[in-house]
Amino acid sequence: MHKRQKTSSLLNFKLEDFKSRLRRLYMLRGYPMPSESQRGAGMHLVNTFEERFDDLDGYSEEHALVKLLASSMSNSVVSLASFERNVRRFTCTGTIFRHMPYEMTILTSASLVRCLGDEAKFVNKLKIKVCLPNGKLAVGKLWKYDCNYNIAIVKTKSFLEFHGAHIHGVQFNSELFQTNLVAIGRCYESGQLMASSGMLLHKNSILDCQELMVATCKITKAGIGGPLIDSSGNFVGMNFYSKDETPFLPVSILLKCFKHFEISGRVVKPSLGLRVGSLGAQKLSICEEIHRSFPHAHGIYVEMVLDGSPAALSGIKGGDLISTLDGVALSNAQEVLYIL
Repeated sequence: MHKRQKTSSLLNFKLEDFKSRLRRLYMLRGYPMPSESQRGAGMHLVNTFEERFDDLDGYSEEHALVKLLASSMSNSVVSLASFERNVRRFTCTGTIFRHMPYEMTILTSASLVRCLGDEAKFVNKLKIKVCLPNGKLAVGKLWKYDCNYNIAIVKTKSFLEFHGAHIHGVQFNSELFQTNLVAIGRCYESGQLMASSGMLLHKNSILDCQELMVATCKITKAGIGGPLIDSSGNFVGMNFYSKDETPFLPVSILLKCFKHFEISGRVVKPSLGLRVGSLGAQKLSICEEIHRSFPHAHGIYVEMVLDGSPAALSGIKGGDLISTLDGVALSNAQEVLYIL
């Protein structure tokens, strides 16, 4: 009887100790502590920044290739976390895209430094830590960011064992729509590399940025800011998170942003007053109507034009099809936005 009472008391102490540690863990990670009623109803946190994504079973030839592709990028993929005092605010993935003898430059999402509850504002004096591919931590410093494209550039100390990803222009032609793509991420706490495969879609993203393209790769929030590569290992774009698909900013737009950062310190984005989309992303009725007038048509479809905008003053109307721009044949909306 005496032993049972002692055991019961010991178990109660461990439970309280566990609750205390859990509260501290939630607070330091920036998560809300679930209430007693929420826990009693079986509610729990979802879409955390520790949630992995990895749909590779290790047996098929396709998955073996995906693992090899992800491994080839591993020395260029890091994870980052931002802290306000000792409380973590955000974690995401980043890509080393420039490696100098004295510093490394990392591409990631501007969500790393956005204010919680007000994404239009950015937090000053956040501490940024970079989890390197070998698991070691380094101090990061925010260099530039752009809220429209949701990109940020972070710099950190150079390490010889890592290298910058080879980022160059990629043509978004019909061949790219037929090849496998691989979305890559890295967990901040564990440092583990993650990968998910998918295909490019003729689809506009639901996120508020018409330059975004969409792939069928499924990632978690831990993969935000990570690289998307093709079957040849070419860098295709930077990933964002959506529940059932992966929106990404194509490399052509990223390269344009880099150039603007270096020349003027900010991204200059002219407002043309139109929204365009790939022809293949339109409804079948629209495609049929265009095909009747132009049987061999190709190009991009003008979905909307604002009254009085530069596009409207140039004579562009909703429902128009733009096949070339400055002599360049067009196949997707991002080509237009890049040229302009």
